[in-house]
Amino acid sequence: MVKIDLICGFLGAGKTTFLIKYANYLIERGERICILENDYGAINVDMMLISNLDCDREMVSGGCDYDCHLRRFRTKLISMAMRGYTRVIVEPSGIYDTDEFFDVLYEEPLSNMYEIGNIFCIYDYNTKDLSYESRYILASEASVAGKIIVSKRNDGKLLNLEYLNDIMAEFKSIKIFNDNDIVYEDDMDLNKLINVGYHSYDHIKIPINNDNNYESIYYLDSNITLEDINSKKEYLFNDNIYGNVVRIKGFIFENNKWNKVNITKNEIEVDTVLEGQKVIIIIGENLNRNKISELLGDVGGL
Repeated sequence: MVKIDLICGFLGAGKTTFLIKYANYLIERGERICILENDYGAINVDMMLISNLDCDREMVSGGCDYDCHLRRFRTKLISMAMRGYTRVIVEPSGIYDTDEFFDVLYEEPLSNMYEIGNIFCIYDYNTKDLSYESRYILASEASVAGKIIVSKRNDGKLLNLEYLNDIMAEFKSIKIFNDNDIVYEDDMDLNKLINVGYHSYDHIKIPINNDNNYESIYYLDSNITLEDINSKKEYLFNDNIYGNVVRIKGFIFENNKWNKVNITKNEIEVDTVLEGQKVIIIIGENLNRNKISELLGDVGGL
């Protein structure tokens, strides 16, 4: 049977950064892996970020209803199971209810093709002030993780687990996280993570309709600059007139180079990459497309 790993985490936590490290580690061990990007969005920016990995890559994208997306996910996994991989790594959307992962894998024929290996939940050190639906998503992801991988720690201090444990309690999970459940990405040994496995702690289930609760606004062929996005991000994240903006990501071509941008309320990351696509994606809840477009100006759209 093929091992299958899940790397989950809320929007902007740093799943792809961890995925690249983990995938390279497995490749160096001699495993034949394939990465499946499983996103609800119509455009998958993360697929470009893993293009330099020496392994196969597949994608299930959105642009359809949930049931159609689920069928695409199942069909893709069946196809991949027949190609001789030793391990498949799934990186889903940052608004992923992990029940989907288990529901698909526990059905035939996939139950006879795959064995669940490791589940990692990437957790931003600075996480706070999440909405009710966002807290539910995080509880869903953390409740199944073999390890919580804490990203974006800058001061070397231990994570205060009170906020995460309050979320678990809110959704009636018996799981209480302690320091043994936590690995810091800036100080991790991948050799110790290869067999962390996964858990299945119960929690309250609520329906999450990704078409309604969470939205993505795409600006293709965007002429927005780094200066523009830096000056306007404060309005987008702090003024409710635009909705509850959770993340801004995409690529900006400026000064003859591609810049990958990843912006949350607490952080802006800009990295130079070899290739990209002129697109800015704004992700959040109850977004006001007209007001956002008015703020950004003439930057194209989808």
